[in-house]
Amino acid sequence: MINFLKKLRDSLLQFEAILLVSTFLLILAIAVLQIFLRNFFDSGILWADTFLRIAVLWIGLMGAIFASRTNNHINMNLGLKYLRGNSLRFVKAIVHLFTCIICFIVAWYGISLVIMEYEYASIAFASIPVWLSVSIIPLGFAIMGLRYFTLVILLIADQNVNDQPSLD
Repeated sequence: MINFLKKLRDSLLQFEAILLVSTFLLILAIAVLQIFLRNFFDSGILWADTFLRIAVLWIGLMGAIFASRTNNHINMNLGLKYLRGNSLRFVKAIVHLFTCIICFIVAWYGISLVIMEYEYASIAFASIPVWLSVSIIPLGFAIMGLRYFTLVILLIADQNVNDQPSLD
C-alpha cells in the first residue's frame, strides 16, 4: 500500500511538472504568434491578450505549487542556522503551520471569488467563463496548504521532510 501511495505521489508530481512546462510553452507560443501576426499581418488573435493575462496567473500559481513541493519558495531564515534538533523542528513546524493556515484562508476566499464569478456568468475569452479562469486560486492555495499541513505532521512525527520527487 505504501509503495502504491509513493508511486501515486510521484506520478502526481510528474504531472505537475509536465503541466507547468506545457503551460509555459503554450504561453510562449501564443505570445510569439500574436507578435508575429501583429507585426507582419496587422492582425492578431482576438482573445490572445486576455488569455495571456490569465495564463500568467495560472503559471504563477503553478510555479508556487511547484516551489512549495520542494520547500524552495521565498522565505526568511532569520536565526534558523543557529537552531538544531528539536528546536529547529519546532520552529519549522510553527512556520509551516502558519503558512498552511494562510494558504487555506486564501483558498477559502478564492472559492468565494469563483462562486461569485460563476453567478455573474461572464466570459473571459473564447467562450471560457471567468470562474474557470480564476479557479486556479482556490485550487492552488488548497494544494499548497495541504502540502504544508503534511510537512507539519511529518515534522511533528520526526520524519524526513525532504519532498523531492523521484522523477525516474
